[in-house]
Formats: sequence, structure tokens, C-alpha cells
Amino acid sequence: MLGAIGLDERQESAYRALVAIGAADVAELAHRLALPDHDIEGALRRLERHGLAAQSPGRAGRWVAAPPALALGALLTQHRHELEQAELAAVLLAEEYRAESSEAAVHDLLEVVTGASAVAHRFRQLQLGAAQEVCALVTGTPVAVTGAENEAEETASTRGVSYRVVIEQEVLAGPGALAELSTALGRREQVRVTGAVPAKLVIADRALAMVPLTGPGAEPAALVVHASGLLDSLHGLFEAVWRESMPLALDAGGTVRAGGPPEPDVTDLRILSLLLAGLTDASVAKQLDLGLRTVQRRVKGLMEMSGVSTRLQLGWHAYERGWVARGARRP
Repeated sequence: MLGAIGLDERQESAYRALVAIGAADVAELAHRLALPDHDIEGALRRLERHGLAAQSPGRAGRWVAAPPALALGALLTQHRHELEQAELAAVLLAEEYRAESSEAAVHDLLEVVTGASAVAHRFRQLQLGAAQEVCALVTGTPVAVTGAENEAEETASTRGVSYRVVIEQEVLAGPGALAELSTALGRREQVRVTGAVPAKLVIADRALAMVPLTGPGAEPAALVVHASGLLDSLHGLFEAVWRESMPLALDAGGTVRAGGPPEPDVTDLRILSLLLAGLTDASVAKQLDLGLRTVQRRVKGLMEMSGVSTRLQLGWHAYERGWVARGARRP
């Protein structure tokens, strides 16, 4: 639990033991934690450097814990500052990268990644780096990462990144495929199915794309495409396949089914009603006890569901479809 501030398991255990018993020498802690004396000695010295423990001035050889609120508070403040500095450095580097990329040569817009671990790492990195949306075309044969191994998808989706995914029919016959689909649909990811997709593809925020270069049996390799005309074409390909594919949804029993246009759920309708009553996204989030990113993601999903590009159009569409009544008022 305290690994985030630089403590390993032994150091955390030693600190917790000192907090619990008040004071102890090396032998007592070693016996209590079932660890060698030299490991405890090293852990205590590290705690001392962090300001979390000190040798008792009145009793030689005994150690006492620093007050957690004071000592841990100082460390947390330090790490927050370091994280803020790292975030600032990341922003500056991103600006520098964009400035350099604006006049990049053609070869700088393409990146070849080879090897299963490298491809899997880049795939995970692409999703975790997304801020708004990930679009994907999925074939039945994984190149380096299976659906069950793709924990980055759950992480990104949980923090508000929307997913639009088209799978080919063959994927549905794979082992565990329906369970994975149920989980994805349960996270409100949009999934559609078609007979066959032209290529495996993933696009993050319309800024970065990844396309496999090798087929089954060969060493995995992928092409990473940065912002360019090629990336625009790949996104156009995805949108064309998306429009022609059949939506998938979960029925009341939690079973994956194919159907017509998706419909908003109860939470979507409550968000729509409040927005049409004039509330801001932040006010809606507070009123419904939701995160702001969740509200914004759901509104974006409603716009995609409706095929509209503005919130004004979404309001008219909601009235026409009977999602809300005219003259809807704040509950």
C-alpha cells in the first residue's frame, strides 16, 4: 500500500510493526516479522532516511516510528510535487514533439515495431495514452494480444475513454468470446459485428494508429502510424466498416444479441432530461452522483447513437425518438 511513496514490502511491514508496538529493537522486529536481522536492519535504515523511524534517544538499540500523519504527509506532499513536475515535463516534451513533428519527414510518421512483447507493449501503451476514444477492427486471429490479455482496455474504459469496436463474425466462435463481449458491453463499449473486416486496426484519438504487418505463424510486427494523410485514410476505413456493421447489445438477461439501433438506458435518459432543462455537464454529474467524464462520455455516446454532431441536434433527435417529452423539466 505504501509502495507509491517508495517503500518496499519489508520496509512497510517494519514501519507498521513499529506503529503497532511503539518501540522495538532489531531482534524483536525480526522475530515479529519472521525476517533475518540484517533485513530488518536495512529496512530500519531506509525508514530512517525517509523520516519514518528513528533510534530512541533514551533507550539504545531501540527504534520508534515517526507519527504517520506527519511523516507520511510529508512524503505524500513530496511525491505529489514530483508527479506534478513529471506531468509538466511530459507536457513540455509533447509540445516539443509536436513542434518537431509539424515538419517531420515521411519516415518520422511511420514506426515499425517487431517482436511479440514489443507489439503487445505498444498496443497497451496506445490505449493507456488515449484521452477520448479508441476505435478498433478486430479479426479472429490475434497477432500478439488476445482479448482476455488486454487489461489496458478495461483500464482505459474505466477512466472514461470510449470504445467503438467492429469484430468479424469468426470472433464470436472463439473460446470465451461471448464472455469477453458481455464484459465489454457491460462497460458501455460500443461493439458491432460484420462478416469480415478488411484488416486488424486500432486508432487512438485519431492521432495514432497501429496495423499488423505479419500474419499467423510469423514473428509479430506492426506499423504505428502518426498523424498524417495515411492515418486519416485508416480512420475513414474504420468509419466505413462501422456504418455497415450490425450493433451488438446485452439483453435483460445479460445475453449478447444483435439488433437494431441501440437505445439509451435509464441513466442516459436522466442525463438528457437534465441537459435539456439547462443544466451544465458539471451540474448533471453532481445531481446524479456521477463523474464529469462519465457524463461527457455518455453524451458523446448518445450523439454517436443518434448520428448527430451537435448537442442541439441531439435534443431534436431525442424528442423525435420519444426519449424525452417536449417541455421536459428538471426533476
